[in-house]
Amino acid sequence: MARDAEITTAEQAANDGLVLAFGRLQGAANRLEYILGRAIEEECGISHLMFEVLLILGRAGGPGMSMRAIAQERVLTTGGVTRLVDRMETAGLVAREQNPGDRRGRLVTLTQLGEETVVRAARLHAENVQRFLLDPLPADHREQFTRDLRTVSLTARDALPRLR
Repeated sequence: MARDAEITTAEQAANDGLVLAFGRLQGAANRLEYILGRAIEEECGISHLMFEVLLILGRAGGPGMSMRAIAQERVLTTGGVTRLVDRMETAGLVAREQNPGDRRGRLVTLTQLGEETVVRAARLHAENVQRFLLDPLPADHREQFTRDLRTVSLTARDALPRLR
């Protein structure tokens, strides 16, 4: 995208092509987050954030993940993750296990209910992603669009400071 003229007024700022492009991306993401998150909440009884943590744990597999690792994946504070995992543990979705590599640390793992919930939510989510994100696009653009989104996401992830 070519750069518009130099921005010197509020009107130019509001109508700058790159500013508008990011605003459209952010607006679409916010609307989709609401639509898709609400569907997951209504159908599966979990928030979209809980769904994302279940996906992170599913992706990690094995013995589970530390709170710190979950926080870094989700760009949350460790305190925020602790409170979220507390609610998820109360709901029976996750369990905390001893970390064999750290006597003081705990690993978060999926429970059977967590596994069943994330599978059910992912099926619903995939249908809604297809319907609201991909179906509006021309069929021959969809694969490239998803590759481009991955590139943008990885670039942004790599630019983030690592949590300590």
